[in-house]
Amino acid sequence: MSFPLPNVSTDLSGQTALVTGASSGLGLRFARVLAACGAKVALAARRLDRLEALADEIRAQGGEATPIQMDATDAGQLTASVEKAQAELGLVTILVNNAGIPDAQRAHKMPLELIDRVIDINIRAPYVLSCEVARRLIEAKRPGRIVNIASSAAYDYGGNGAALYSISKAAVVRMTETLAVEWARFDINVNAIAPGAFESEMMDGMLQRIGDISQHFPRKRIGNPAQLDSTLLYLVGPASDAVTGTSIRVDDGQGSR
Repeated sequence: MSFPLPNVSTDLSGQTALVTGASSGLGLRFARVLAACGAKVALAARRLDRLEALADEIRAQGGEATPIQMDATDAGQLTASVEKAQAELGLVTILVNNAGIPDAQRAHKMPLELIDRVIDINIRAPYVLSCEVARRLIEAKRPGRIVNIASSAAYDYGGNGAALYSISKAAVVRMTETLAVEWARFDINVNAIAPGAFESEMMDGMLQRIGDISQHFPRKRIGNPAQLDSTLLYLVGPASDAVTGTSIRVDDGQGSR
């Protein structure tokens, strides 16, 4: 086997990517980045109007995109989104499990409905989607890349009413590790990105509740989603061919070690 020098490329031509939570925040940025690198992108989220606007933007720049309205709490819609992405853009070879919600309440005050919703969206949805995408890749004998979006909260819990969120993101890290073992023989790499505090709708809501947390960080800033581009492209590109079951922390030195 021969490799180019250096073995790095951001060319995703011929790939089909499914990005969940693509209507805003990190997911929107991930979709734009993958499309800019040549991937056909299926955009999944609840807010169809936002997805359609993003799809129009990608098409105007010469890319291919399709919006898919999807409620991450509905298992039927999860599997249907993979089917629609494949029907319209081809076999999904890149899955970015980005959709997630905070709990924003103290553990002992959380209603059962919110507990179920956090678990459904943050844990069950990425698991179901990963299995559906992997099953199709295995049947087609094609390699693939799955990138789960975890959080630095999987490793450090600072309080502020996010216990279940922290637990759910730790589960995403472990999901990444175990599914990587399951599917390594099929050339399906499963990795995770664990961002710290980055600009997003979720972060905006948190800042409104508890104030400007950035002044407690060593660099006194909130991250910009663009600072995650290189990590995403590394995990979906050829340079990470031997990397699977890994969670990469991108937290700007915000968290304790």
